Amino acid sequence: MDNWFEIENSDSVDSPVLLVYPERILANIRMLKSMIDDPSRLRPHVKTHKMSEVTAMLLTEGIEKFKCATIAEAEMLGQCAAKDVLLAYQPTQVKLQRLLELIKKYPQTTFSCLVDNSTSALMMAQVSTEQGIEIEVFIDLDIGMNRTGISPDESAVELTKLIVSLPSLKLRGLHAYDGQIHTQDLALREIECEAGFDLVAHLENRLKAESIHTFDIVVGGTPTFPFHAKRPKVECSPGTFIFWDFGYLNDCPEQKFLPAAVLLTRVISLPKGRICLDLGHKAVASENPLSARVHFLNATHLKLESQSEEHLVVKDTLEENNLKIGDTLYALPIHICPTVALYEKVAWVQNKKVEGYWQVTARNRTIGS
Repeated sequence: MDNWFEIENSDSVDSPVLLVYPERILANIRMLKSMIDDPSRLRPHVKTHKMSEVTAMLLTEGIEKFKCATIAEAEMLGQCAAKDVLLAYQPTQVKLQRLLELIKKYPQTTFSCLVDNSTSALMMAQVSTEQGIEIEVFIDLDIGMNRTGISPDESAVELTKLIVSLPSLKLRGLHAYDGQIHTQDLALREIECEAGFDLVAHLENRLKAESIHTFDIVVGGTPTFPFHAKRPKVECSPGTFIFWDFGYLNDCPEQKFLPAAVLLTRVISLPKGRICLDLGHKAVASENPLSARVHFLNATHLKLESQSEEHLVVKDTLEENNLKIGDTLYALPIHICPTVALYEKVAWVQNKKVEGYWQVTARNRTIGS
């Protein structure tokens, strides 16, 4: 890589900070659109960016449907006047009340949510009927993620029949997330993807046999996006494409998105031949093993040795450490989505300079009071 990530006014920018590059974000959005026949089949997940400014870029490019995981993300999308928002989460009663409030507050946006069991469906029908509001729902299917969802078998057929019979619930379609599929081998990944989607297709045919015909199918994430994009009428929900990260740069090289979010960190100490940076747990996602948290763009020979809340200790494997206290390093997160959530705001870069800051509006559990 060249030095596209470096900024000229770094002396005026505190660290650690997450830098984002709008020109690259726009290139990624347009790349996404080029990978599918109809942009109306795109329903990108906003969990990666959580920002109004990025949502506005997507809307300007003609993408009107979105997927999200939290009520705050849903409200951010409502504030942006998104046309169609799927809360890819099954609400408990308190969260359902918050969703109903959004439905009333943002009438220009169609909101929907997930359901995978009769108990939740009955609760949702009762609460929404009491408030005189119709809720659109997608049946959440488990096709291998083993996290949420109902098995796409006769139990899903029975749940579908129940939902169709309930007042104030409108069956919108089927939702299936195959996030367990991240095989690097493209051919093997496609085989795994096809096996998962076959379960969805079989259920769709089974429901048609029960005269239940009108529903959408929302499926997939980033690794399986190229395969689902080829299916007519299926909506696709990649999310990481917007910023990309070092993890997918390695795991999904067939997808030509550009890294568009970079961590800027500084050397703060040089203890006993090691290098200490201000890039602790609170500055970069730390769910991966220590060796798989960041990749340094301008110092690829650094090896991560330890990390704590505010510090990251690395060692120069070349044993020729020329770094000085105060020096600036740039790093790609291995996993960008939870990294973004650590920042109240990000610095946006144009012409190699930080020009301002964007609030990560939906990183919080609530927006406003």
